[in-house]
Amino acid sequence: MALEDAAKVIDEAFTREGHKGNSFEATYAGATSFLRRTYTKDLSDADLAVTGIPFDCAVTNRPGTRLGPRAVREASALQSPDAPYGWDVDPMVEFNVVDYGDVAFDHAKIWEFPKALQNHIAGILATNTACLSIGGDHYVSYPILKAHAEKYGPLSLLHFDAHSDTWVDDDPDRIDHGTMFYKAVKEGLIDVERSVQVGIRTSNPDNLGVPTIDAPEVHRIGPEAVVEKIKAILGDHQTYLTFDIDCLDPAFAPGTGTPVWGGLSSGQAAAILRGLAGINVVGMDVVEVSPQYDVSGATAIAGAHVAVELMCLWAHRQKFGA
Repeated sequence: MALEDAAKVIDEAFTREGHKGNSFEATYAGATSFLRRTYTKDLSDADLAVTGIPFDCAVTNRPGTRLGPRAVREASALQSPDAPYGWDVDPMVEFNVVDYGDVAFDHAKIWEFPKALQNHIAGILATNTACLSIGGDHYVSYPILKAHAEKYGPLSLLHFDAHSDTWVDDDPDRIDHGTMFYKAVKEGLIDVERSVQVGIRTSNPDNLGVPTIDAPEVHRIGPEAVVEKIKAILGDHQTYLTFDIDCLDPAFAPGTGTPVWGGLSSGQAAAILRGLAGINVVGMDVVEVSPQYDVSGATAIAGAHVAVELMCLWAHRQKFGA
């Protein structure tokens, strides 16, 4: 597109013809869908739907992740004109990627939220469209995981986080962003032996046997060795990938509810995610971005980059297979 023509492009989230292609409108203006993808509820020709989960009623420390999806969408505009760096696939050009908008729920009826989210994701998956979710606190991964397990059966969980989120919780009515993977394991949603947690740096006396590569080990052995260990554990098993932004050190992602020092750098995370090309990822999310705690916007920027990397992991598998 010629520069003089690009200067006239605006609001491609609504005006785009078709779903493929990079976006060249001004990054600081226009409707902020994720990567300027088309906003639509019609998934008849979609390959991947991005959806926001603006929910933060399960937090144990600072709230604010309800604002995460909007902030990540805004930050993603900077990446919309170009192919993702370091990848041999460009999801925006080679696949029909759309922005499906946010899940709808009554904020005054919190107890109804889990089923509302599960049904929202199940509706996407029923159209044979893959789903990338943007949270929201980390509890949202639980209903999302339920919807994916209904379609695919027990899944490997690839979990990037400072916290294991497997603290004991046998109350089915509790909604907590630190116990949902305990419930997921107990319900058989997760294949424990084929799952792995990365970046953990908080204590939990019982991690339910989930293999763990904690943050000190990541620093000690480096991204390439981490990738080898992850791939050896996952094999070719269908995998749900969840990335809590507090996996990154607060120096790189201060805008989150439960920051813990000693985490991964953005460079380490990028190297690991790109090294995982070929894994059988069938669902994914990035969660816990709380933009109001970050005056620079760095956390939302990191969240947008993580989301693009997850999209690329999915697209690479679709294009090249294992």
